[in-house]
Amino acid sequence: MTELLNNKKVILSGVQPSGNLTIGHLTGALSQWRQMQEEYDCFYMIADLHSLTIRQEAKVLREKTLDTLAMYIACGINPDISTLFVQSHNPYHSQLQWILNCYTGFGECSKMTQFKDKSQSHSDNINVGLFAYPILQAADILLYQADLVPVGEDQKQHLELTRNIAQRFNHYYSDTFKVPEPFIPKVGAKIMALQEPTKKMSKTDVNEKNTIFLTDTNEQIINKIKRSVTDSGADIRISDEKPGITNLITLYSIASEKTLKEVEETFVGSNYGDLKKAVGEKIVEYISPIRNSFFDLKKNKDYLMQIITTGAEKSSNVAFKTLRKVQKKVGLLPIK
Repeated sequence: MTELLNNKKVILSGVQPSGNLTIGHLTGALSQWRQMQEEYDCFYMIADLHSLTIRQEAKVLREKTLDTLAMYIACGINPDISTLFVQSHNPYHSQLQWILNCYTGFGECSKMTQFKDKSQSHSDNINVGLFAYPILQAADILLYQADLVPVGEDQKQHLELTRNIAQRFNHYYSDTFKVPEPFIPKVGAKIMALQEPTKKMSKTDVNEKNTIFLTDTNEQIINKIKRSVTDSGADIRISDEKPGITNLITLYSIASEKTLKEVEETFVGSNYGDLKKAVGEKIVEYISPIRNSFFDLKKNKDYLMQIITTGAEKSSNVAFKTLRKVQKKVGLLPIK
């Protein structure tokens, strides 16, 4: 088994550069990444290969790749501590994926809920990449011998497939891969759409009123919260029957660092208008420093390129050790 760097456990995660990141990415992923980087050896990638399952405009994809890196840093991911890299800059991801393709059943991939959902929403482009997406994700994780993978609820099925592939390969060839465990934050892992609070907030939602982007202006944030959908009744409380109010309470809880119960107590006797005003102000306070830092970083392209160049080298050095072990075990001839 690959030795852990500095005897720390390894974290691997990433986001596709297919749109502007949202407050859901911050609460469900990036804030967790920031906290983890002191305790773990963290590899945070920009998953540009994954984004190709949907047709991309080349110029926009390149721009969004750098924007995603800048937002990582703006959210507190320290490139001096964590390894930040672009997925396509490390060829070992694709090489390991091909090998893992040969150890994954067709039926396993066909059962993936996300494949079924995306096939329906992108019926004009149901490609093999979309089908094999979870196997590339498995290669991403297993290359770095990750102990933990921060995932949302919608990615748990993919991580379970990764675990199955790792266990299967280990069974055939002895211990080769670490079998990763999921890390799912208890609060803020799933922020709901403002206009449709029964569905998850998404950076690709066609209705931008549903989404708070980390690049939104203060005015845009306040207006989106003000126009968010609430529920019948007047009481402000967490309830499955009140998804709109529950979502606003969750947002306030995250931005204020108060518990959900404390937020409920704060707004006893208040009306929905009071809640929306307070949530808007708290979210502005929460996001403004990140947005300002992002736009400052975006101006310094040389700095960003330096980070991903270093990240490509660091990630490749670690990944090659795993890939070479896999190649040897399956019988591929090395070159000297």
